[in-house]
Amino acid sequence: MLSVIRKNVRLAPYTTLRIGGIARYFADIDREDQLCEALNFAKENDLPVFVLGSGSNVLFADSGFPGVILHPVNKGITFQNPKYGEVLVTAAAGEDWDQFVAQCVARDLAGLECLSGIPGLVGATPIQNVGAYGQEVSETIVSVCVFDRKLEQVIEMTNADCRFGYRTSIFNTTERDRYFVLAVTYRLKHHGAPTIRYADLQKHFADHAAPPTLQDVREAVLKIRKSKGMVIILSDPDCQSAGSFFKNPIVSAEKFAQIEAATVEAVPHFPAANAQVKIPAAWLIEQAGFHKGYTSGRVGISSKHTLAIINRSNATASELVAFVKQIQQQVQERFGIALEPEPVWVGLENQPVVALPPVLPKPEVRLQKIEEKVEATVSLPLPLKPSRRTRKPEHNPLKIERKKWFE
Repeated sequence: MLSVIRKNVRLAPYTTLRIGGIARYFADIDREDQLCEALNFAKENDLPVFVLGSGSNVLFADSGFPGVILHPVNKGITFQNPKYGEVLVTAAAGEDWDQFVAQCVARDLAGLECLSGIPGLVGATPIQNVGAYGQEVSETIVSVCVFDRKLEQVIEMTNADCRFGYRTSIFNTTERDRYFVLAVTYRLKHHGAPTIRYADLQKHFADHAAPPTLQDVREAVLKIRKSKGMVIILSDPDCQSAGSFFKNPIVSAEKFAQIEAATVEAVPHFPAANAQVKIPAAWLIEQAGFHKGYTSGRVGISSKHTLAIINRSNATASELVAFVKQIQQQVQERFGIALEPEPVWVGLENQPVVALPPVLPKPEVRLQKIEEKVEATVSLPLPLKPSRRTRKPEHNPLKIERKKWFE
């Protein structure tokens, strides 16, 4: 047995959901030679391999993992001298992400301040194209240093090579499991202005006389994230989650029109690429009957944010999967939208799912065709409301604050 590899390691303590069985083998990776040894061991014994960072975006099966877990722990951050107002910053994959962001902000480097408070390691950020509060890492990533398991060598991948998309990259789509991230290089702006695109940030600084600094924005983001339960606090069960559990679905304009025509109130939304529309998953979930603080046995929804599914007390993966499927089914039946989970599911293909009590159905709203008028009969005991076509924006608080649904 190689010294770098441990046997029979519990996975739950390595995840923010605190769920997961036993990993057959587990290796902390600090150097390239350790990585090669662990990969050779897995290859010789025909074992699957999984790369685990801080466990903030993963759900392991109760049966654990039958192969080798690779856990990056390498450290190191280098700052190049400013050139034309820009600084190249390279961070090792095992660096804590939020601590890295804090260092960049302290050096007055703009480009990552809105990504404060996101749990995880630096190496995970390009994999999912991490983004929040108006920024994505793809906007600043210059290159990613990886170990290519196919070529069995270290290579440098450019931003274009990574094929970034919304919460996607080459690392979690077409070439999943091929690359092991060793380090990431970002291009940040020295003395740059902070990004304030997100509605909650704009609201937070609306009454500030002076322009906010990068540190002001970082502190505001941390405060907002904490209020939504999106900062991991080990002592708070309401925060034992994998962050936003579902992606915000993107639909066609025609599909959005169908949903809007069948809904009494205005549907919060944002424009997306190719004339599509992004609808907040949090709004869809609440409309399907799952409110903040909703509980189902040992799992539930955070009282701080609808997108955070929590482990209330020693829950199993089976229980959480059953709850997730229940939410997906209700949203699918009500809106015809398939919610896609953000976290990576490991070993859950054959996971037995426990039965949960049914969700009480909401009063049904009759779906209409696009060409039908909004004046169709609605079987709800609601007071009469003016048509959306004539209603003034100031009388529609949901429409005014629709951005609050997006994290």
